Amino acid sequence: MANGWFRKQAGGDRRPPDDGPRETAGDIPEGMWIKCPKCRDLLFAKELERNLKVCTKCGYHFRLTARERIDLLLDPGSFVEHDAGLASVNPLDFPDYTQKLEEHRRRTGMSEAVLSGEGALEGQMLTLAVTDFHFMGGSMGSVVGERITRAVERATKVGVPTLLISGTGGGARQQEGLLALMQMAKTSAALARHHDAGLLAVVLLTDMSLAGVMASWGSLGDVMLAEPGAKIGFAGERVSQQAQVMKVPADFQTAEFHLAHGQLDKVVQRKDLRDTIARVMRFAGAPVKAEIEEPALATG
Repeated sequence: MANGWFRKQAGGDRRPPDDGPRETAGDIPEGMWIKCPKCRDLLFAKELERNLKVCTKCGYHFRLTARERIDLLLDPGSFVEHDAGLASVNPLDFPDYTQKLEEHRRRTGMSEAVLSGEGALEGQMLTLAVTDFHFMGGSMGSVVGERITRAVERATKVGVPTLLISGTGGGARQQEGLLALMQMAKTSAALARHHDAGLLAVVLLTDMSLAGVMASWGSLGDVMLAEPGAKIGFAGERVSQQAQVMKVPADFQTAEFHLAHGQLDKVVQRKDLRDTIARVMRFAGAPVKAEIEEPALATG
């Protein structure tokens, strides 16, 4: 039966006659759909945002920016940023490092790979530092370590909990050499003093949490939390496989593996993080009101 469905139209178009304009790929606004890296399903961007950037099909937790983390956890309008004026330089005159820093500042709107300051969570005061994977993989240079150290020291002086959130896949920043490696010891010492003062430190590990961060402040929380599926470890998966010392389980760097082997206290769904951290702080007796004063901060 010959009809318009099968007749070749002028210009080679085989669509039915008079079916009106057809939407093309160019008509779909950019960013309307996002592919999940885990299940590969297409997700409606607005629905993904409403679900806190967690895949509605498989539960994959997309990475958040530092600002998104703070908006998710803290009481609205309570965050006050500190140490924003501290900026990295190029102490070793490493090729292209200055240009790379400028590129990431422009692209992310952040001055460095960590956002630090103070705020309130369900009215309870705390200081916090959040590393952001989108800025040079969240790697730790001298300024990143200094901001984290100051956040912890401020909490110690005022007598409030501190919350440290890792989104770091790069470890200590090679472009700064020993100055970056020193931050492992400096942040660890600040947390030790905070612990000696009998104050709470909560560490939240997100995808990714690797290398020098996990060898220092990333593993030193009094309470250790992680998001589902977060990659956690010291050496990356490829480096571990190349070592070939022993065969490791396929999931050995996941949050769930670490929980099963006693390295974490709890793996928490993103929607439950705010309530979980608030309950931990209440249990520790976090003050509901406190004026955060500028402490005698570490240098170097």
